[in-house]
Amino acid sequence: MGEKKVKKQDICGDKKQRCKSLIIDGTKYRTLFNSKFENRKKYELPDTNKIISYIPGTVMKLFVKEGQEVNKGDNILILDAMKMKNRLIFDKSGIVKSIYVKEGEKVPKDFLMLEMEQSIR
Repeated sequence: MGEKKVKKQDICGDKKQRCKSLIIDGTKYRTLFNSKFENRKKYELPDTNKIISYIPGTVMKLFVKEGQEVNKGDNILILDAMKMKNRLIFDKSGIVKSIYVKEGEKVPKDFLMLEMEQSIR
């Protein structure tokens, strides 16, 4: 269920436009894909060992140091964005490998703030 297949291009309608055939759950659909869609960045699974800012903001407080062992649920930092203080917490246990931000630093969207490695335990 939910199976999707994309077949090679063929001609759509009388306008001689290129279209693609999709097969979803056994039903065949024909559609046009614009160049923006065709050239989009392919989705990659996020690296769970990297903490990345998803919104721009200012680092208000850091709760960890490099080399520190942390547990799931521990605080990482507070990011002040759009007058809201966003508390980031670890979603798994590990060791803080590198910290790339300082308190008071402004960070843009998609900025790598911290890296961690799996603990040996």
